[in-house]
Amino acid sequence: MAAMQSRMLRRHRWALGFVALLLLLVLLGLAVRSRLPTIVPDLAIPHGKGVQLEGARGPLTAAQSKAILEGVKGGSPKTGIFERHLAREEAITDSPLTTGNQVLLLQDGPATYQAMLAAILAARDHIHMETYILDDDDVGRRFADALIAKQRQGVQVNLIRDSVGTIDTPKAFFKRLTDNGIRIVEFNPMNPAKARKEWELNQRDHRKLLIVDGRVAFLGGINFSSVYSGGSSSQGMSARPAGSPAWRDTDLQLQGPVVAELQKLFLATWAAQKGEPLAPKNFFPKPEIAGRQLVRAIGSSPEEPYSLIYATLLSAIHSAETSVHLTNAYFAPDPQLLAALKAAAARGVDVTLILPSNTDFWLVFHAGRGYYEQLLRAGVKIYERRDVILHSKTALIDGVWATVGSTNLDWRSFLHNHELNAVVLGVEFGQQVQAMFDKDLAASDAITLERWQSRPFSLRLKEWLARAWEYWL
Repeated sequence: MAAMQSRMLRRHRWALGFVALLLLLVLLGLAVRSRLPTIVPDLAIPHGKGVQLEGARGPLTAAQSKAILEGVKGGSPKTGIFERHLAREEAITDSPLTTGNQVLLLQDGPATYQAMLAAILAARDHIHMETYILDDDDVGRRFADALIAKQRQGVQVNLIRDSVGTIDTPKAFFKRLTDNGIRIVEFNPMNPAKARKEWELNQRDHRKLLIVDGRVAFLGGINFSSVYSGGSSSQGMSARPAGSPAWRDTDLQLQGPVVAELQKLFLATWAAQKGEPLAPKNFFPKPEIAGRQLVRAIGSSPEEPYSLIYATLLSAIHSAETSVHLTNAYFAPDPQLLAALKAAAARGVDVTLILPSNTDFWLVFHAGRGYYEQLLRAGVKIYERRDVILHSKTALIDGVWATVGSTNLDWRSFLHNHELNAVVLGVEFGQQVQAMFDKDLAASDAITLERWQSRPFSLRLKEWLARAWEYWL
């Protein structure tokens, strides 16, 4: 009896200590939230500056640029997104809007991995890979084998891997790569002694980028892990780890002049992290016209005054006249994004969000849910995707402005991470993204205001606790 009472006393003390620590953390989190910064600059429309495109042979004339922009608007609803948003976007980012690109929309891991491995197999000069997660599992080893095989054929492989994202990957996995000649940069090492610049533990490289021969590139939300082995449809689901849900994600395969812009971003990150000098290769082959898509590559960094990706998304929402369709894995919005979404709904824009119903990160999940009621009251439609881990990060505005990339709608992406997105303009690609959105919508459950107001107290408590820490999530 005495032993039982002693155990109960220890448990009681532990519980009191845990509650005290939790309250302290919440108070600290609330203190941080009281000082949250304004993320983006004034989005006033600049005057006297037209939108200039870049093609395979360099900048186009103003007349050529205007003609191409008029062409991609053909058949779209009446919208001012090209006239107003593009002017803002030109002022926000110095990344050029390129023409002559081919863009393929890739859904889920199997299709993306198949396309990536085919590109790696065809490599002749160099391969650049930048990733947050690279697991030592069936998928990770398959890519490692493919990269080693190309390195042995004389194709130089250079890899940037995030220190936190690959924390669970054994050192032996990367040693095997370096032993075979592959050059690796560990982005912002967790060990301060290994830091190659000022140590910033909270800054992470969340980009997912693969470039082959400077001619084809892949970007989006997909990491290298067996959780993606099966798609979000019934086909191939048994290939995932037993008992795990399907992961729903999106990537792009790009060819054309935009690949050079992505190459610049990779090389800038390599240099900033003080990677060893790269062997001279044909990093910038002569650009070729690969298609007719207009694409802008946008990389963001916490070292900049504000997130370029976030700023251009906000400008697109501010310019929306007919629809704002967002699909995102981690939704913990700041006041500016909330205001933009509610203002768009107030002026009659169809604002629809597809968010997760299941997640691998419960804090962000519940932090985002804490905003549902005010969004629903403002007329924003919210759906939660069933039966999958939703990891996709896409947006479609007015059916003609689309973005796919690594950026989540949370504070970590806006303030702390290095992220990468592509913006694609035009009705043709917009229709593909809309079809993908509609497919996800059909597999989602609507969240109504009445239903949400009747949720249990336990969910409300989780939302309150999570929102206290959303700045760090």
